[in-house]
Amino acid sequence: MAPDTVSLRYFLVLAQELNFTRAAARIGIAQPALSARMRRLEAELGTTLLVRNTRSVVLTTAGAALAESAPPALAALDRAWDTARNAGAGELGTLRIGYSLSTGAETAPALVDRLIRSSPGLEVGAVPMATPEISPAVADGRIDAGITRGEQPGRGVRRFLLRRERVGVQLAQHHPLAEHAEIEIADAAAYPLRLPDRTANPVIHDQLSALFRDTRPQPRFHTPAVSFDMSQRDLRDGRTLAPAGEVAATTQPAGLTWRPLRGAPTLTIHLVLPRVQSPLHRRVRSVAKTLARELHWLPD
Repeated sequence: MAPDTVSLRYFLVLAQELNFTRAAARIGIAQPALSARMRRLEAELGTTLLVRNTRSVVLTTAGAALAESAPPALAALDRAWDTARNAGAGELGTLRIGYSLSTGAETAPALVDRLIRSSPGLEVGAVPMATPEISPAVADGRIDAGITRGEQPGRGVRRFLLRRERVGVQLAQHHPLAEHAEIEIADAAAYPLRLPDRTANPVIHDQLSALFRDTRPQPRFHTPAVSFDMSQRDLRDGRTLAPAGEVAATTQPAGLTWRPLRGAPTLTIHLVLPRVQSPLHRRVRSVAKTLARELHWLPD
């Protein structure tokens, strides 16, 4: 049977001091208690470690061998304890995150970066996915977590609100409406409105189109053949507007700007985790909650 590590650590202090009084004071226990610990340690090992007299302490050959071999063994044991604690706290392992393209400009990179920096033992991999696929992938374990725009339907998962953002429109900088700090919904509806393909994110598509449901005349919606056209030609020409969350204001191509729509409800971004959560999932939730608070992603 291996000796208890507390007695072993006490022995190493005594081996350095070679004096029971000084060693006991350094450890913070009474000298008789230290003597009793050393006798018990010798009994467990079945050998004498110390030669005691009224003035000094001398290590035996066994004691000197233990004093040399114990420190690296205790250091390895400490590392094992740390590894177990880190794993139990969700700070060790592999984390697979799926995110929708619309969260990839700012939200997903910020969370991934914070996870990596706060938990060096985590190996984090992130991959863009079609929004409707994320919740099912979390539920069946293909990925550990997801980030979606809108509260996506799906069983076997829990959704946590990560961010709220104002709704506005992207438009050309030279567009007449760009002169306003805020744009009236009815004024925006007077122009053709570009919406992403509904199959890409039915929840957000329906929320954005519902903003203009009561405007007259009825708005003219269109969906481009390429959902993520980096050139944004249909906006640059100044004839089309694109309803979008305020994250678009930080990722504008040259020549475009973003203005909020007055009175429009907010869009939401959610963290998706399995219904039954491991320490790793709880760690992701904790980091995401802290990040959202620090970056003011949610109202107080």
